[in-house]
Amino acid sequence: MHFQHPEYFIGLLVIPGLLFGYFRLVSWKKKLAARIGDPALVAQLVKSFSAGNYLLKFILVLTAVFFLVAGLANLQARGNAENISRNGVDVMFVLDVSKSMLAQDVKPSRLDKAKQLLYRLVDRLQNDRIGLILFAGRAYMQMPLTTDHGAAKLYISEAGPEAVPTQGTVFSEALSMANSSFNRNEHKYKAVVLISDGEDHDPEGLKTARQLAENGVMVNTVGIGSPEGSVIIDPETKETKKDGQGNTVISKLNEKELTGISDATNGIYIHLENLEDATITLTQRLDSIEKRALSDTEFINYKNYFPWFIGLAGILLILELFISERKRKIA
Repeated sequence: MHFQHPEYFIGLLVIPGLLFGYFRLVSWKKKLAARIGDPALVAQLVKSFSAGNYLLKFILVLTAVFFLVAGLANLQARGNAENISRNGVDVMFVLDVSKSMLAQDVKPSRLDKAKQLLYRLVDRLQNDRIGLILFAGRAYMQMPLTTDHGAAKLYISEAGPEAVPTQGTVFSEALSMANSSFNRNEHKYKAVVLISDGEDHDPEGLKTARQLAENGVMVNTVGIGSPEGSVIIDPETKETKKDGQGNTVISKLNEKELTGISDATNGIYIHLENLEDATITLTQRLDSIEKRALSDTEFINYKNYFPWFIGLAGILLILELFISERKRKIA
């Protein structure tokens, strides 16, 4: 058994803080009683207060916090491995989510059409592991390589400019992140599908692409948009994007950058116009890569126990609400 997200145990640092607060409060109450001075008066004021119940309520809260954190960490037990034999490759999707991808020279928008292409590719790559990196001015790993294609579609659907607050187009950082996600001991079975309008020039992009080629990674690039370009509508203000001089920004497809990256890695460049044609072309290119047998350990089912922990935390918190700090009256 193991915890899927042990990093969440940092949340247990809340417990020492709660203990400190509890003892400070108890100490303050004692000092307040001492300042009153009259023991009979103090006894009269607190006669209905149950120190035992107060402590019990606090212990229940502490225990609930522990179970809640343990639930977030998600205890897992290894289940039965599926008896599946697959031959596939590792494919990392690298998707440009800069605001220029909101341009509507491609309907409904460049970004939406890119997502449609990725959905189709996910359906076609059933025997492959896939991952997702989003980039604009910075690159972010959204989903490491996995066989969970349902999760891949979920991450793709959520992709947007808000996921990468820094604007720009940094091919080099996104490609480097993709390269580091692959098994460095293997010099085959690896591919990248990079989708972008290539609007900004990244001088390091071609250099990084050559490094991926040395590591046996094929980068296939997909250009989306039109050479004539289009205005960019801000989704929040609904106004067109303008530059520092107040001129309307026209975002144009930069095919030269994308073609250079694919050529350097023995990949192909596609200008995305027809979804079905692009899907078939990319799938055929990925099928040309030598495949490897994926081991059974990559298809192990795990039993998740987080609902038990979360449930226990909820029960304890509800129980705490029904315990009164007042003493029971004895008839």
